[in-house]
Amino acid sequence: MEALSFAPPPVSEEAERVRAEVRAFLKTELASRPPFKKADSWNGADPAFSRKMGAKGWISMTWPKQYGGHERSALERYVVLEEMLAAGAPVAAHWIADRQSGPLILKVGAEEQKQSILPRIAAGDCYFCIGMSEPDTGSDLASVRTKAVKADGGWVVNGTKVWTTGAHIAHYMILLCRTAEQTANRHEGLTQMLVDLKNTAGVEINPIYDLAGQHHFNEVVFRDAFIPDNAVLGKPGDGWKQVTSELALERSGPERFLSSFTLLVELVRALGPDPSPAAKIAIGRLVAHIYTLRRLSRSVAGMLQRGDDPAIQAALVKDLGALVEQEIPEIARQLIAAEPDTKSTSDFVAVLAHTVLNAPSFSLRGGTREILRGMIARGLGLR
Repeated sequence: MEALSFAPPPVSEEAERVRAEVRAFLKTELASRPPFKKADSWNGADPAFSRKMGAKGWISMTWPKQYGGHERSALERYVVLEEMLAAGAPVAAHWIADRQSGPLILKVGAEEQKQSILPRIAAGDCYFCIGMSEPDTGSDLASVRTKAVKADGGWVVNGTKVWTTGAHIAHYMILLCRTAEQTANRHEGLTQMLVDLKNTAGVEINPIYDLAGQHHFNEVVFRDAFIPDNAVLGKPGDGWKQVTSELALERSGPERFLSSFTLLVELVRALGPDPSPAAKIAIGRLVAHIYTLRRLSRSVAGMLQRGDDPAIQAALVKDLGALVEQEIPEIARQLIAAEPDTKSTSDFVAVLAHTVLNAPSFSLRGGTREILRGMIARGLGLR
């Protein structure tokens, strides 16, 4: 059996200086933002806020300066992320572009793609969505059926993507599609493409409303959509290798254990200065879990900074994080007798309702629990 290593991240005084700057900024910017809105954080899109982050240099922090980046460390970037999420900042507009789409373009994109797109992401003016999931395929990403057929000067794409977060506001989608006939090795023949959602004919974006009545998800339908050759990301046929490296970036960040953090804050506030012994035990246990997850997640940030490929460690952080995120609303309901109501004037009750309605998705997005545990088992040599 192989052991998974989570080495302590290096100490960074600069990262802590950045933390102080971010906290001062958020104290002013979020002063009037109600807890119910804060609970939405990385699903809450606010283009004006994203542009302010871009102006501060808090997007694309680790990228080369020639592409609009700031050449800061992965740990400095991590500090910005966790402070934003803990405070409930509306970061959804630029989130996917900064977290994974931009780094993927930086890694495998053509020079023209880098120069035309990356500086706009860094400024908080260019948003991305992920074209991976499809109807009736569950978490079997290799079974994608969206097909691209070679044509003069490009590709003609037909198929459907679903649960596509932010497609209705995104400028681009990174589309995973099949460009060659499927063989026994289903990972072959897959390609990623940059789809200009604002200027590509044959692309239809349909809203999907969640349990809370919110519009984050979408169905994206391609009907004879023409994608030019210069929109291919990386090399044709390299899509599987690229998309799996992208998922490591998606799964390891602090968003994987801070989605319910606003509820924990409001729970502590509602319990007051003298909670019951049972409440003290429950809160202490949750805080210990979050502290441990933060330690693991920061370790992954250190691995990314060193250029490692922490795909298995990231999967473990995501799986454990989802468990804690889904546990927080259940514990909150046990400690305080309150009926969740999104329209309640009580901050605790409104945040509780929001979190209860969104919690089922926590163990689906970024890979289901079963898929992640299969990855972890393989990484440990158990299968």
